[in-house]
Amino acid sequence: MKIGTDKGFTLIELMVVIVILGILAAVIAPRVMGRADEAKVTEANVQIKNLETALKLYKLDNNRYPSTEQGLEALVVKPTTGFIPPRWRKNGYLEKSKVPDDPWLNPYLYVSPGLHGDFDIISYGADGMRGGVDFDADIESWAID
Repeated sequence: MKIGTDKGFTLIELMVVIVILGILAAVIAPRVMGRADEAKVTEANVQIKNLETALKLYKLDNNRYPSTEQGLEALVVKPTTGFIPPRWRKNGYLEKSKVPDDPWLNPYLYVSPGLHGDFDIISYGADGMRGGVDFDADIESWAID
């Protein structure tokens, strides 16, 4: 058994590693954090497209879109007021049998007939209020490519 051959890290070596990790976190974290807002905008666009598809299937079955009063809930629960859809699908028109909230946990605004087409679907963005810029900007079904 040799004396002085202990294996391990010195305090200085550990401090160097911690400093390097801190520098990496300081450089990478802001880039990753900014992507979360971009991802939410993309998610809202995808959700609106999915809602549009479900609404078109609803119309194929029932010859009209749900009214504004019936709302997007008509895609998951058969309406009992207004026009009662005669061929409403047993399991509804959305996979999870739930109308999703937008990525900022606010409900989508649905209007039918819409000002820009048969229906309009709107998310008010990160601030949840009409208008705004950048990530607070409204995401509108008629403006999605």
